[in-house]
Amino acid sequence: MLSVLDAFGPRHRCLSLSDIARRAGLTLPTAHRLVRELVGWGALERDRDGRYSVGLRLLELSALAPRGLELREAAFPHLEDLHQVTRGNVHLGVRDGMEVVYVEAIRARVRNPVTSRVGDRWPMHATGTGLVLLAHSDPDFQEQVLQSPLERFSPLTVVDPAELRRRLAHIRQTGVAVARGQITVPDLVVAVPVLDAAREVTAAISVVVEAEKARPRELAGVLTQASRAISRTLGPRPAARP
Repeated sequence: MLSVLDAFGPRHRCLSLSDIARRAGLTLPTAHRLVRELVGWGALERDRDGRYSVGLRLLELSALAPRGLELREAAFPHLEDLHQVTRGNVHLGVRDGMEVVYVEAIRARVRNPVTSRVGDRWPMHATGTGLVLLAHSDPDFQEQVLQSPLERFSPLTVVDPAELRRRLAHIRQTGVAVARGQITVPDLVVAVPVLDAAREVTAAISVVVEAEKARPRELAGVLTQASRAISRTLGPRPAARP
């Protein structure tokens, strides 16, 4: 069943039964039996064309994830303010394995080629939030990521490990990641870290805007303000009085 659910992803949101069987590595009869049980439980939903998508029952369960829920509740008001100020796509990302996952996303209403949804996964080297989280990871993990196959999404995607090491060092030094055209050429992303109660990097926030109109220094300033506000919310709670 987990293999069936794992067949879905940001680029595979709606699948036929044969698609599910192929992506899950299952025979068609086995996939049919498991899909039927998952539909009955509410984990999958079937549309009029006979294709399947993730069901609302999983949304209910995902809302219980403590790492995502508390963080989203703390961050959302500040992300909404950030979106109003920048009019860009705003992301809140956390590390999951060797990828960054968006646990919150606010999409710009104006034309923008980047689609942003909660639950989207991206390789860490190709996104602003991923670069920030990677820069603040331990050296062994960084090397594990840099020595893995690095996917190129656009002609500007940086896939050279040596260049990425230099960029990560610069992010650690400045506290800000600025990247242009890593996934879609017309866009520029600026990202900064978010700290938890232990003052460790627990997440990253970013804004994606059109590169031609972008002012990275100003974006870095408003992002840093938002990050500090979120970090204060996640900070240590005052001790209760006896």
